[in-house]
Amino acid sequence: MLFRCCLPLHLHLPFTLLCLLMRPLGLNALSLTLKDSNNATCLYAQWKMNFTIEYETANNGLKNVTIQVPSSASFSGSDCGTEENVPQIAVQFGSGFFWSVNFTRAISTYFIDFISFSYDTSDNATFPDAKEKGKIYTAFAVNDIEVPLDQLFKCCSLLMTKEGNVIHSYWDVLVQAFVQKNTISTKEYVCGKDRLLSTVLATTSSPVPLPTAKPIPKEKPHPGTYSVKNGSCICLLATMGLQLNITKNKGTSLKNLNPNTTDYDGVCLKESALLWLNDSNLGFLELLFAIKNGNRFYLKGVNVSLTFVNGSDFVAVNNNLNCWDAPIGSSYMCIKEDSIPVSDTFQINTFDLRVQPFNVVEGKYSTAQECSQDDDSILIPVIVGSGLAGLILIIVVAYLIGRRKTYAGYQTL
Repeated sequence: MLFRCCLPLHLHLPFTLLCLLMRPLGLNALSLTLKDSNNATCLYAQWKMNFTIEYETANNGLKNVTIQVPSSASFSGSDCGTEENVPQIAVQFGSGFFWSVNFTRAISTYFIDFISFSYDTSDNATFPDAKEKGKIYTAFAVNDIEVPLDQLFKCCSLLMTKEGNVIHSYWDVLVQAFVQKNTISTKEYVCGKDRLLSTVLATTSSPVPLPTAKPIPKEKPHPGTYSVKNGSCICLLATMGLQLNITKNKGTSLKNLNPNTTDYDGVCLKESALLWLNDSNLGFLELLFAIKNGNRFYLKGVNVSLTFVNGSDFVAVNNNLNCWDAPIGSSYMCIKEDSIPVSDTFQINTFDLRVQPFNVVEGKYSTAQECSQDDDSILIPVIVGSGLAGLILIIVVAYLIGRRKTYAGYQTL
């Protein structure tokens, strides 16, 4: 598959595939051009992908590891296809990772047919504390993406789905599986999600300013409400206004995420939850929530990838945060402005924030734990105490002045 923007390929799985720019760690695109026995181009593909694997540790805990697929991966096993075999892209990388996708053809169209992925938990560098060691295989069918034979499939939305303990993420896609007459088509078959976004952007898009020497004062961002479902039930809720503070090329800029142009998705696991946000005017933002001590949740990681109007990219990652701490079964709320320092060059300013990444009941927030900025309860005793101290001070001063006048009214005999 060829990913150029983002890819919402709708699989037969309980996850909504939304348009989210997924550019973690600024990976280069995978690129493949296959030739047949006559040296004619038969398949063309360019894309990016990664995999988030949840595995059980030796102490019966759960861990997540995200596998980034390098552009240097091997395509050994990829095939144009024959009458007996379907075309296939095969990718091998790292220590024991293997991914493949098959394509099938109809009379005038072709389908993305089947995706498989396998990994080996015996790789101690990637899974150093895995409880079970050995090879694990996952696969699923994709049979609802139909592309005309003479067109290049293009999709600027994230394909995200969970199969077994693996979350598949694909983005920046272009593909033509059955190239006609040795010529890659200039006609583009744009996926439905991109067509929908194009309609939205036509009425809501606004230019993104280039970074300047000083932060450009911006109005408070409008809060958006985002949710993630596990099946038919909401498992994560978030309401927030987000402002991105970026330092790039010795310049700083402030950018507000616009809920009207921001698509979202995510996934809920046993010990962690992910929320993906994609403002089509700015870029991609990933929030990772985790559980600690078995009874509290917190914001553990932030992954951001932005594209400026001059075509340059900005990437920042931090998976060692400890923010938005609250008990499991409650929500975290911070109405006043707060900041999350992600890196030396990037921070997130939040407004009207409320999140609950675990134990959401009936799609509603539970009782909120407020941030220190919102907690005004301490002000009452401070004000009362200050008033009493002032009153006591006034009494003492008045008493001393009165005594001084009394002594001044009598003379020693």
